Amino acid sequence: MSPPIGVALLGSTGSIGEQALDVIRRAPERFRVVALAAGRSAGKLAAQARELRPAAVGLVDETRAPGLAAELPPGCRLAVGAEAVAELAAADDADVVLNGVTGSVGLAPTLRALEAGRRLALANKESLIVGGELVTAMAKPGQIVPVDSEHSGLAQCLRAGRPEEVARLVVTASGGPFRGRSAAELADVTPAQALAHPTWAMGPVITVNSATLMNKGLEVIEAHLLFEVPYDRIEVVVHPQSIVHAMVEWCDGSTVAQLSMPDMRLPIGLALGWPERDERPVGRIDWARATTLEFQPLDRATFPLFDLAVRAGREGATAPAALNAANEEAVAAFLAGRLPFPGIAEVVAEILERHQPPAVLDLDAVLATERWSRDLARTLVEDLITSRGN
Repeated sequence: MSPPIGVALLGSTGSIGEQALDVIRRAPERFRVVALAAGRSAGKLAAQARELRPAAVGLVDETRAPGLAAELPPGCRLAVGAEAVAELAAADDADVVLNGVTGSVGLAPTLRALEAGRRLALANKESLIVGGELVTAMAKPGQIVPVDSEHSGLAQCLRAGRPEEVARLVVTASGGPFRGRSAAELADVTPAQALAHPTWAMGPVITVNSATLMNKGLEVIEAHLLFEVPYDRIEVVVHPQSIVHAMVEWCDGSTVAQLSMPDMRLPIGLALGWPERDERPVGRIDWARATTLEFQPLDRATFPLFDLAVRAGREGATAPAALNAANEEAVAAFLAGRLPFPGIAEVVAEILERHQPPAVLDLDAVLATERWSRDLARTLVEDLITSRGN
């Protein structure tokens, strides 16, 4: 029997991280945790470390480090600070790095994991969106394995044929909690309503992105970068049941679809052990039971963030970085109760209008664009709050 796969789990205390640990606990003969990292949840991280005995843990929040150090098991090294997570992405004993960090701060760990030659199980789509060609140029063929259910589905479907036979990629969307509502009906929705996703259990930012359909726009960019398929051959359809996660249409008109229960442990487990599957199923569909699978067009007019994201993807260079940073700032303001739901799209649209591509595309240009976008987004949020107050 092969030795267990060494896993460095970044973002271990978040939604993806905790589901990944469920996968690892179910298969101790397949996986062993060699590193854990989190932003600020020191207590939860300490409990994970005591259970799993990794060689190292990382914590971004330096103020919580002394308390964490006292709770770690003997022999467990502690890395602290903004570079801690990126450092552990290159851990010597890691065979695969699962990047489950939230937001564009996941870019540094993504680049470090690729540079170190680790297989990257990528749940942090923002790092691919923001890094764009910088990430894809660094990655060796097959080095990035997607964790998103849709892109995991596409990767599975693409096993059925040759790249030159692909006609279209189809990504599905549940439609989020506001499917079927008009733009007028979205004016006064609350953060609690936006966080009430009908099928998936996710973190707050990605759940709001699902409600605005920004998430689907980001997934189109991700599909383009991962599978090198042009934007005009990537489609999104609404599928409320969240059973069909992705489809690939081939040149002869045949379509292959990936179907499974809406449980993130399946794509996580597949990414950790890629290309091998676990023999233990994560839920089964009862095909003998009467079932209806619906497919509907995307309401692009009511949810403008989808087209804004695709527009940024087509522009390339630093436009996706500007888009993502503006969206993160606007979503944070919405969750804090400071910005109305439609204001998220207003902020992002204005950022894209003002964005100017750099003369040279490199990491410094990406980071500078992010800073510019965040600063301007905060100003725009305050302007919107002030204008609505009058």
